[in-house]
Amino acid sequence: MRYFTNQLVKNMPSHPPARLQQERADQTRSRILEAATQAFSEDGLAGARTEQIATAAGVNKALIYYYFRSKEELYDAVLDAAARQVVASSMAPLNAGESAGERLVLFALNHFDRIHSQQTFQSLMHQEMMRMHQGEKNAFSAIVEKVFRPTTERFWELIAEGQQTGELIQADPWQVMNAALGANMFYFLSMPVVKLLTDRDLLSKKELEQRRKAAVEYLGMTIFSDRARGACVAAKVLAATPMPPSGDFKHWKRHKEFEVKRK
Repeated sequence: MRYFTNQLVKNMPSHPPARLQQERADQTRSRILEAATQAFSEDGLAGARTEQIATAAGVNKALIYYYFRSKEELYDAVLDAAARQVVASSMAPLNAGESAGERLVLFALNHFDRIHSQQTFQSLMHQEMMRMHQGEKNAFSAIVEKVFRPTTERFWELIAEGQQTGELIQADPWQVMNAALGANMFYFLSMPVVKLLTDRDLLSKKELEQRRKAAVEYLGMTIFSDRARGACVAAKVLAATPMPPSGDFKHWKRHKEFEVKRK
């Protein structure tokens, strides 16, 4: 019996199978990307340190350069992964509803929820915008092509479909988009002003719930030809889409500090 056991051990491969090695490599790369995403979203390309990323990922610093040739290449990989995630999240509601109008309302609510619950992409995008305004090399144009062009084109397709069926009012597509998405951005960007004017915490759970509900109900009253139908769609979308947990909004504060320093 001992002879067969020894032979079995002797004949076992000395290295893990290639598949297991690949799985471990993929897991390591994912940990590095996750740590890098957090670091870049908080400190930007210039401020993030590879030592910090390596420690957060639980790897040796040299291993970062094994998977990514430079910090810039790692940053590009973070941007690409974040963009792909946002596209998948954005396109899902644009293709999920029963009618064009319902899908547009779903998309607007998804947009609001993504801003307050997933700040990583917002932070990265704002940083790229600042780099563009400063004349630095940036990936903002690439982000527009990867993220905003496909979602915008799909959004306009749904507006055209809804207007052809009579479900939606006959209005400029840009105006419909501004009504659906512009108010979301204004809500978050105006927080410092509103705080000074009213002393309200717009990031509290109560305020966020009220705002997302009001935004969806407003769309039901404005973009639908039949307001009763729009109200039903708004109620249906809200009932089927609970509000996700909020993020920490560190990047909003950081951008405000940056603007003050520039002045």
